[in-house]
Parts: sequence; C-alpha cells; structure tokens
Amino acid sequence: MATARFNNSVAVVTGAAQGIGRAVALQMAAEGAQLVLADRSEIVNEVADEAKQEGAAAVHTVLADLERYADCCRVMDEAHSRFGCIDILINNVGGTIWAKPYEHYDEEQIEAEVRRSLFPTLWCCRAVLPFMQQQRSGSIVNVSSIATRGVNRVPYGAAKGGVNALTACLALENASYGIRVNATAPGGTDVGERRIPRNTATMSEQERVWYQQIVDQTIDSTLMKRYGTPDEQAQAILFLASDAASYITGSVLPVGGGDLG
Repeated sequence: MATARFNNSVAVVTGAAQGIGRAVALQMAAEGAQLVLADRSEIVNEVADEAKQEGAAAVHTVLADLERYADCCRVMDEAHSRFGCIDILINNVGGTIWAKPYEHYDEEQIEAEVRRSLFPTLWCCRAVLPFMQQQRSGSIVNVSSIATRGVNRVPYGAAKGGVNALTACLALENASYGIRVNATAPGGTDVGERRIPRNTATMSEQERVWYQQIVDQTIDSTLMKRYGTPDEQAQAILFLASDAASYITGSVLPVGGGDLG
C-alpha cells in the first residue's frame, strides 16, 4: 500500500531508465517525491512520463554519462537549481559487463568494470555533498551487490566492495551534517530483457557456460532459491532513504533472499 513518505522531498535517482532504477523512480513517484531522473539513455524520458502518471509531484530528467565527474556535477547542479535542495540521492548506476573467470579479463575490461560500477557512485557522492552539507541534511543510498562474494565477476565484485567501503567511510565523515549514507546489496534480480544491454557483443558458447555458473551460484546461495524482482529491491532502497531509517547509517543491507554476500 502506497504511503506518502516522500511528500515535499527532492530525490535524484541515477540509472533510472530501466531495472531497479526505474522501479525506485516509480515507487517514489507514488509516494509524492519530486524527482530528478538521470541516465545516459533517452528511455529515461519514458520513465518520467510513467512517474507523472504514478503521482510524482514533479519530474525532471537529465541525460548524462555518470562515469564522468563533470556530468555528475551537472546533474546535481540542475537538481538544486530546479528544486532548491536535494534531500535524497539514489546511486543506482552499475552492473556486470562481462562474466568470466578473472584470468580471462584483459586490462581494458577490468578498468571498464570499475568505471561502470564504482566511479558513478564515487562521483555522484562527491557532487552532491556540498549541497547536503550546506542544508545539513540528506539521505544517500548506494546500490551495491552481494556479488562481492561470487563467481566470474571479480572486477565487478571489487568495484562493489569499493561501494561498500565508500558507504561506511562517507557515513562516518558526514553524520555531523545530518547526512545518512547507506547501501543495499541486491542479489540476483530478474529485470527481464534489457532495452539497453550492458554488453552488445554476442556471447560465445564458453561465455554462456560462465554466465550460467553465475545464475546457478546465485540461486544456490539464496535461502529462497529464486531471483528477486526490481520492486523488491526498490522497497529496501526506499526504506533506507526514508525517515523510517532515521537511526541507520553506514550500513549495507543484503537483499538477496537470505544470501548475505
């Protein structure tokens, strides 16, 4: 049942065009948030239309490549200029690009995985902090992963381990400003067929075997023996973003059907 936890709140949601980010945007919209939706795909404009139909108080979209610090700064500047504050930041950009044992990654692929799944969160946190510190309030929720303990995704797991460390350190530094910083660690999540694939290359037969190993390990590691849904992930993110979690900071909440990562 929808509540109104985010009435009069301004929330920036990154990676909002699909998957977990889209689910977060729509659930926040149903609870009255004013939204800034950032993504590098124009599909985010379709999500904005959906958010308005769900009841968002206002929606603004920004096309940006959040692997670049300048674009992260532009997103936060636009959000603050338009709404006068930034109450909530949901850092959702990230995701495995390749799935294979570590010795099969080349140098460029390792760097690409870290750029995709660590730097957007690093950059967006850095870009939003001056605004939240000035207003002496704010809630940041970073989307990490239980893949910090998993197979065939070492660079991605390392990047998400960095997100966990960032979450803890940033919470410690900013508690005195009234800023809370938490993370969720999603387990396997069934987002359906992606409209924007993370990797456009066709998988080889060997790559399909390696990917299936991820699926098998993910399901085997859960107590519930299934993948989650974007809505289930979004509910946990919204809880940590809301005042219901006002005495929680520096925490990483596993949302993986009992898999703690």
